[in-house]
Amino acid sequence: MELPEPWTGRFRTAKFLGNIAIDHIGGLVLEARAGAERRFKLVLIKPSHYDDDGYVIRWWRALIPSNSLAAVYGIALDCAERRVLGPGVVIDIDVVDETNTRVDVPAWIDSIERNDGFGLVALIGVQSNQYPRALDLARPFRAAGIAVAIGGFHVSGCLAMLDGHAVDLDQCRSLGISMFAGELEGRLEGLLRDAAAGRLAPVYNFMNELPGIDGSPAPYLPTRYVARTVGMNSSFDAGRGCPYQCSFCTIINVQGRKSRFRSADDVERLVRLNWAQGVRTFFITDDNFARNKNWEEILDRLIELRERRGIPLKLLIQVDTLCHKIPQFIEKAKRAGVTRVFIGLENINPDNLAAAKKRQNKITEYRKMLLAWKAQGILTLAGYILGFPADTPESISRDIAIIQKELPLDILEFFFLTPLPGSEDHLGLWRKGVALDPDLNNYDLEHACTAHPKMSKAAWEAIYRQTWALYYTPRHMKTLLRRAAATGVPMGSLIKLLVQFSTAQELEKVHPLQAGILRLKHPFERRPGLAPESAWLFWPRFVWETLYKQAVIIGTGARLFAWKLSIARDRDARAYTDQALAPVADDEEETLDLLTKTTGAVAAVAHVRQVAELTGAGRAA
Repeated sequence: MELPEPWTGRFRTAKFLGNIAIDHIGGLVLEARAGAERRFKLVLIKPSHYDDDGYVIRWWRALIPSNSLAAVYGIALDCAERRVLGPGVVIDIDVVDETNTRVDVPAWIDSIERNDGFGLVALIGVQSNQYPRALDLARPFRAAGIAVAIGGFHVSGCLAMLDGHAVDLDQCRSLGISMFAGELEGRLEGLLRDAAAGRLAPVYNFMNELPGIDGSPAPYLPTRYVARTVGMNSSFDAGRGCPYQCSFCTIINVQGRKSRFRSADDVERLVRLNWAQGVRTFFITDDNFARNKNWEEILDRLIELRERRGIPLKLLIQVDTLCHKIPQFIEKAKRAGVTRVFIGLENINPDNLAAAKKRQNKITEYRKMLLAWKAQGILTLAGYILGFPADTPESISRDIAIIQKELPLDILEFFFLTPLPGSEDHLGLWRKGVALDPDLNNYDLEHACTAHPKMSKAAWEAIYRQTWALYYTPRHMKTLLRRAAATGVPMGSLIKLLVQFSTAQELEKVHPLQAGILRLKHPFERRPGLAPESAWLFWPRFVWETLYKQAVIIGTGARLFAWKLSIARDRDARAYTDQALAPVADDEEETLDLLTKTTGAVAAVAHVRQVAELTGAGRAA
């Protein structure tokens, strides 16, 4: 086959490369060559999880694409092309992301049974909160005698940090589900061969043998799957692993502290592959792209694709709070197509940051860093964790008010401090026998899963719910639009995010990152153990709730759009300023609440002064 011209964004008429056919709408399907004797069915399922009422969280269009699915699909496609099961066996690959597609388990069972059971159901990228749902999906497949494997952060984290049986892993053993810990590059073909031969091992543990990803198959999903996300978003990882030691993080124990990277050639290849089917918006999932050793080479290549090849890339990246100190990083990110940046702010109290071993976050640098992104007209999003040891409802409310007034942030995302299996926090509590929530479905960063030293569970959960209303007040959202107009941030993009983040928790009772467009439910798609509701009760309530939610969302969007029009007509809009947008001043350590309201902040300022004096920077200034 002649490969598609990636820079045209269009496919030629369908031809064949091995057993891969590219159809006229850009979908990848596997076709048998003449003489193929058998077809192996590989079903890749990314599970969702249950809401507080026990219903699977699913949307008509999901917000976040699954990087795990894209990565595994790319690896599986490579295995299929290389005929790893032998020249007479064709591998058919199907993908289901449950956040946007209903998993029709009986239909899949029937399909695999009609194929003489020759296949594998792989539960991909399963996080701790998705583990109960993954087991519920696996049970009927295993009851039908179909091979099932499970991988992802929960299995990998538990096998890396605990005793191999903790946190419900024995349920996999009792069901006959094969557990895979680690990453699939170079390992999937062995798993497929074992499944085809009917000899899957109970455990595949590669946690001590993390592979390099330079030159590995590109993360990729065909158009028909990408189209089920808002805005045709896809994702890829340019690097894995993190050198920092944050105690609440699972990445360092699952992907390792030694970072591994894709090359600029790898990134160009996957961008062209996706652009060939019209996909140009990507979430680069690196936990900290600023610490990717290939960042400059990759950004330079993306700049070339945008400015010389005409591929209109739009990127979301994740960075740390010191990225502005890297020469040309922010400027090149802008030219490469970065329109949104997520920053792991986590907290503004240095005592809390130190307790979590996130010492790399320096609150004295927060304003400099955020203003540097603002100078490029880039939307800033930040994560903020509630429940550090020093937190109280009063201190949390105070800190949110400080952020609103003094930091030029656009979107603030709130999370519970959660002892995720695979993290140092969880390991410490587990070893001490401290009580932890036994329901893994609650480990979604939206529920209190262990006791807090200063807040009751009810108080902790109450302040979490209140934080969204405290930050996303009408007054502050109007201020955010004024700041956007003054700094060149696209107000239309900001409005979309404000609607999402100001309404999701109130209306859907889920975190905005779990949200999407038009919540979908089914009366029989409920967690086992909870009685299915009567259709006569379920459907009228569901219709009413849907209409009410859409009315609130439309009303919120209309109000924000009206403010946007008013601000756009203001001739002085570009001249707007406030304390958050003001240039960094020499006396901020005496005037800003950010740097004076906690003992940790005062100590941090004193430390900066001492360092300046010792290095002579203070005298030079």
